[in-house]
Amino acid sequence: MRTTLRKFSWWGAVLGFALATVVIQKPASAQDQDQDDPPSRVARLGYLEGSVSFQPAGEDDWVGAVPNRPMSTGDKLWADKDSRAEVQFGSAVIRLAPNTGFSFLNLDDNTAQIQLTSGSLSITVRRLEDNDDVEIDTPNLAFTVSQPGHYRLDASEDGSNTVVTIREGEGQATGNGQTYTLHGGQSGTFSGTDSLNADVEQIGGPDQFDSWSETRDHRHDYSRSAQYLSHDVVGYDDLDDNGDWRDDPNYGHVWFPNRVDAGWAPYHEGHWDWISPWGWTWVDDSSWGYAPFHYGRWVTVGGRWGWVAGPVAVRAVYAPALVVFIGGGPGGFGGNVGWFPLGPREVYVPSYHVSEAYVNRVNVSNTTVNVTQVTTVYNTTIVHNTTNITNVTYANRNVQGAVMVVPQHAFTSAQPVAKARVQVTAQQIASAPMSGRVAVAPTRESVLGAKAATAGHVTAPPAAVANRQVIAKKTPPPPPVPFAKQQQALAAHPGEPVAKSQMQTLRPAAATHPMVKVAPAGKPATPTTGHPGNQPGNNAARPGQPPAAQPANQPANRPGNPPAANERPAEANRPAPTQPNNHPQPTQPNNRPEGTPTRPAAPPAAEPNKPAATPNKPAATPPASRPEPTPNRPETNRPPAAQPNNHPEQTHPTPPPVKNDRPPAAQPNNHPEPSRNEPAPRQTPPPSEHPPQHNPPPAAAAKPAPSPAKQPAKAPTPEEKKKQQEEQKKPQ
Repeated sequence: MRTTLRKFSWWGAVLGFALATVVIQKPASAQDQDQDDPPSRVARLGYLEGSVSFQPAGEDDWVGAVPNRPMSTGDKLWADKDSRAEVQFGSAVIRLAPNTGFSFLNLDDNTAQIQLTSGSLSITVRRLEDNDDVEIDTPNLAFTVSQPGHYRLDASEDGSNTVVTIREGEGQATGNGQTYTLHGGQSGTFSGTDSLNADVEQIGGPDQFDSWSETRDHRHDYSRSAQYLSHDVVGYDDLDDNGDWRDDPNYGHVWFPNRVDAGWAPYHEGHWDWISPWGWTWVDDSSWGYAPFHYGRWVTVGGRWGWVAGPVAVRAVYAPALVVFIGGGPGGFGGNVGWFPLGPREVYVPSYHVSEAYVNRVNVSNTTVNVTQVTTVYNTTIVHNTTNITNVTYANRNVQGAVMVVPQHAFTSAQPVAKARVQVTAQQIASAPMSGRVAVAPTRESVLGAKAATAGHVTAPPAAVANRQVIAKKTPPPPPVPFAKQQQALAAHPGEPVAKSQMQTLRPAAATHPMVKVAPAGKPATPTTGHPGNQPGNNAARPGQPPAAQPANQPANRPGNPPAANERPAEANRPAPTQPNNHPQPTQPNNRPEGTPTRPAAPPAAEPNKPAATPNKPAATPPASRPEPTPNRPETNRPPAAQPNNHPEQTHPTPPPVKNDRPPAAQPNNHPEPSRNEPAPRQTPPPSEHPPQHNPPPAAAAKPAPSPAKQPAKAPTPEEKKKQQEEQKKPQ
């Protein structure tokens, strides 16, 4: 059986690669690429914490953000006080700190143009093709990523300066005709709007936001699911803790969710949103419910639903929902809307305007399918401007409980479908027409999503931030057309999104993006190197971080706060366990190899010139468990408290005792769980089992107590003299 499975997986990879070579490269050489084809990648609004608000493209209302909502050009986010958010797209992930305004000026197959109006943003870019362009635009500069790596940008609240920090990678900051190049391990403070002044220095230690981002990166870097699917599948790291992979002789690698209720079926717990240019889009309620509903296919094996991903060697293409609709419109179920998931090797028929090349890509990248079969479906449905499907037998249509049916109103108002379900018979399902498109026009609630009722009742960015202009290097597309201007065209063709070519007629002829000022071509400039102590914001906390008092011995020019007690820096930024006093200097960058997650450092070799251990501290004594030093703060040598026989001289004040850390096992959520291929960090024994042994510094070494002075002998009493005489008279 194992040999059979290996052969199946190997031939599946070969087939996928061959199909990718034949199909994916076709648009580059053929002239059948249609301008109406939507992007093949979309961002996912993934992790949310606190109060995060969302504004759909082209709309004025802010609503509560919903996890798993697909994002594209024009969508905006606001992470309020004490809030965070994470956005994933392709091979990159963006994280927002508190009080941060963010949006996509453009997001397509090769361009990710990001707007940062205020606050802090970190971005991890894992892969960067030759024609890929990642640009972050702030109020006074445009930063272009030129290498994979880890980047952070902090835009001041008033928009006067931006701090760019590169832990690994390289990029260029452009503004007002000047371009500055930064490398890994450098942090640049860029001030001014009329002229761009730059001061570059070595980066300091991580703060709370950096540590949180590092922890989130760790989940992705060590994901077990990465070996089973294309790395362009967004959200696959969420599958690890919510299901298990198994090999099936008919379908290859299959992922089975293990945290679902009895009778669960795909596309049954969530709602439908209207997102242009794809139209009706499924948004799942499960924390893991992104990848399995926009890529791959579903199948039942042994009465259990499992997800089959597309070929690993083919770049994944996003789809709004891989389902077949039944009913909807004037016929079927009395006007209700129903659907069921596509199975392996079944062709997906888009409801939006696409070319034949797109239909091939979206199917070949998501399942093992014959290209001839895809072409046949394309010619019989899309070419004839109909998505009605006939003479096709779908595997999941007759599976018990696979079909979900809801009233049209629940469908268009983004209501949870599980609560609005309508019971239908097998005969009704068999007689209802099937289609790749549900002929129902969207409403305003369809655009705003599941939290449309929160419009006007959520925290929105301050007006100065929301209306702030940013500097761009690349000209973005025109602003999105509001839904109100699309409604007439949408009503004329229910369920069919407005094509890109038609959308141009709905906006002014000379429409430009009012939020963007394109910078003139920049010439290479040389920054100032040193400590920008007078730059705005250098003596304050980074945007989005709580203020912290600066100690006297901490450089004032390094923005950032020390991590909280329960949020220590990641393993890569901590010293090796065997050398407790070798703390990394603030000027050392945390450069990680491309695509390789940070692992705990191996114990360094013994130093040949290291002095011998002092008599008070055996060489084999394990290092004491101590709290991590605060980043950028040199640690002072202080004598330990409560150490037996090692008291400092009485002329020196005794410092407060140093508290010992708890053992790692008693500190939940401080560090991500190590991968099976990662060496586990060394465990420090509890203080009760191995008391820490400290050796005081030479200046405070304990001195031996002086010997007591001799006292004169005391004369015996008469009773003692008499007793001594009696003892002497006794016979020996």
